[in-house]
Amino acid sequence: MPADKTAKPAKTKATKAAPKAPTPAEDTALRRSIIDHCLAMNATGFNQGTSGNLSVRQGEAMLITPSGIPYATMSPEMIARMPLSGGREDAEGPRAPSSEWRFHRDILRARPEFNAVVHAHAPYATALAMTRRGIPASHYMVALFGGDDVRCADYATFGTQALSDAALAALAGRNACLLANHGLLACGPTLEKAMAIAVELEALARQHHLALQIGGPALLTPRQMADTHEMIRALNYGNG
Repeated sequence: MPADKTAKPAKTKATKAAPKAPTPAEDTALRRSIIDHCLAMNATGFNQGTSGNLSVRQGEAMLITPSGIPYATMSPEMIARMPLSGGREDAEGPRAPSSEWRFHRDILRARPEFNAVVHAHAPYATALAMTRRGIPASHYMVALFGGDDVRCADYATFGTQALSDAALAALAGRNACLLANHGLLACGPTLEKAMAIAVELEALARQHHLALQIGGPALLTPRQMADTHEMIRALNYGNG
């Protein structure tokens, strides 16, 4: 029987489309949004001075707050732009990026589901971090952060690769963590969502702190936490 000479089209591997470059107006709006969130963060007492820093994914790069600039005097062009494949020497802009650029870059590079990272020295979360303790299953809202607890990352000097590595380990399977003797980290698909997660974490840290003052909280069981995770998934809770 003659061989079938009908040619079959060769299978080609799909290529990922390059991210669309933002227009100048879109770029400025995103930079302004970062500044607005910084100002709101300090106005509510959630953060103090220039201690916090924010980043947002922009294609294969990130926009990140500059180092040591008071938020009230920050302008859009001061926001640094850094490639996720590079380092501080590759940053674009008139100001150096935050000293914590490493964990911002590494989180956005390792966790594609996140497009924004919030770091703050929120009072109650930082107080717990200063004791090097995380937050166990003392409230069902712990599940909002992805697991049955909020971990506290091992201590490392600020701005170092060691701190970035510790933060990534503490964030495994989570969208937030504490940083020992330092503060908090919260991540999300948008800057608004990351900030909301950070605010929820500070509220939970305050509640846990208060419970510790009156004998300590009763912890939820693994079964109770599993039920909570199931309910959160069913209701898409926290994503509305």
